[in-house]
Amino acid sequence: MSIIILDKLNLAKEIQAQLETVYDPELKPANIVDLGLVYEIITKEGGIAKIVMTLTAPGCPVAGEIMNEVQRKVAAVEGVSEALVELTFDPPWTKDMMTEEAKLELGFL
Repeated sequence: MSIIILDKLNLAKEIQAQLETVYDPELKPANIVDLGLVYEIITKEGGIAKIVMTLTAPGCPVAGEIMNEVQRKVAAVEGVSEALVELTFDPPWTKDMMTEEAKLELGFL
């Protein structure tokens, strides 16, 4: 599954690079991008960056930690004045959303 990118500020590459440093502790060593947890990266005038993401399960015990880390790291990107993180479970995450590399790293291949 590929990330939907609506990038008026041309910051999606930098934002995605930051997101690739965020890990679900239950699924290391794969990052949240390779796991397919990031659905959208949106940037708007005024330095607003919005990340639409999901978690591997609605009851994920580290949901708050992951979302806080995403918010912090996106906010640190030069040109971003406000970072918003929206959680969705539509569509629900499945292992099929992972990159081949993540599947290999986690032993799913």
